[in-house]
Amino acid sequence: MLATLTFPAMADLRAAPDPATVVVRSPEELRGALHAARDRTLSLDLSALNRMLRLDRRRKRLELQAATSWSSLAAYLSEHGGGAHAGLLAQAFCGSVGDSVSANEAGPDGEPLAVHVEAISLVSAQGELRRADRQTNAGLFRLAVGGHGLLGVLYSVTLRIDSLLNAAARAETLVSLDLAQPGPKSAEPRAVRFFVPPAKLDAVLESFKELAEEHRVELDSVAVRKVHPEHETVLRWATREWASVQLRYAVRPTLGACAHATEIERRWLGVALQQGGSFPIGTSSLPTLAQFEACYPALREFIAGKRRQDPADRLQSSWYRRVSAMLRSEWPAAQASAGAE
Repeated sequence: MLATLTFPAMADLRAAPDPATVVVRSPEELRGALHAARDRTLSLDLSALNRMLRLDRRRKRLELQAATSWSSLAAYLSEHGGGAHAGLLAQAFCGSVGDSVSANEAGPDGEPLAVHVEAISLVSAQGELRRADRQTNAGLFRLAVGGHGLLGVLYSVTLRIDSLLNAAARAETLVSLDLAQPGPKSAEPRAVRFFVPPAKLDAVLESFKELAEEHRVELDSVAVRKVHPEHETVLRWATREWASVQLRYAVRPTLGACAHATEIERRWLGVALQQGGSFPIGTSSLPTLAQFEACYPALREFIAGKRRQDPADRLQSSWYRRVSAMLRSEWPAAQASAGAE
């Protein structure tokens, strides 16, 4: 689990030094690193923040450090009375708990992870340790869960163990569709995901298949699962019930092949959006500003909240930079239009 602070561009990018990597083992070290990052670019190695902090057996709440892996959590719960379903968590999620909370990933039963999060603690870009839940700092909670790390660096997450284990007990099987073809051995795997209204699923899949044949793209696997809506987070992808469609295919490691892959992904995205679908905001740089806003109605609210929390814009991501650039280009056009009136 890594975090890199982004700063305004230097006058001469060739003079920019490689960022130093700082290993963080405690909230104090995390605060200190973020304070130090005001003067120089740092890459934070958070992998040591992987410990269980506090188990409340009565309330069935567990606080753990954000870099804790799901496999470690599953093993811990199995040892502490979590039952047979605890092991399913490691199958439903990959990577760290903090990464999953930052993306608000869908759980084993299709419910977004936000419903299983009791509280979070994070360190802001200014180096301030803040705790947030649905009562205390509720606005920060709604922004940071599913906020892709743009509100601060997660230190810990408190999970509702009872609801998480119940979700594992209701786990839905990922359905693999018989559209796959073996890719060339020299190719590299590539994956893309879309959200589709269930009623439109058959039509969308048929269009995906036709486009793959037209562009001579060999699909490796196609998988579908049902995911459910949530209404708490600001930057929520789960605005309604969706069929989540993941396409895996093979791409030869050449510049032309990568450009070709980008084009077909753009076409697939167009099909999904035309049928009322959406896309995971953290995985695509292709959409226009209008498409971002259509799929994420509270996008501007999120960006305004992020800038209140991080006015220097020190925490960034590729999609955030793209959206910010599009919003900046929109402002002069709006001024010109107002002047013409």
